[in-house]
Amino acid sequence: EVQLVESGGGLVQPGGSVRLSCAASGFPFSTYVMRWFRQAPGKDLEWVSNISPNSKTTRYADSVKGRFTISRDDAKNTLYLELNSLKTEDTAMYYCSTMPSGSPRGQGTQVTVSS
Repeated sequence: EVQLVESGGGLVQPGGSVRLSCAASGFPFSTYVMRWFRQAPGKDLEWVSNISPNSKTTRYADSVKGRFTISRDDAKNTLYLELNSLKTEDTAMYYCSTMPSGSPRGQGTQVTVSS
């Protein structure tokens, strides 16, 4: 059974940084493309970034390019997302998933950017 557990969110001031983690189990993590999504209140699920097996390729949504960094540690079956230069519009629940649709995904971790 695929299990994904996100953590690391919190309340951050504009311009601040936070690092999200996604602990994965139940599947061969190192062989999968991994993805981050987010969903702001009242909005649709939005793709944020993905990383290929062996970290060879990373992609980002235009809205986060240059500010967010995706990475993975295959030895720990863990996916990361470093969020820098945060803006209020980055406020959302952040999820990890193996699927382009974003489903299934974990329970999410909330990032709130506010002064």
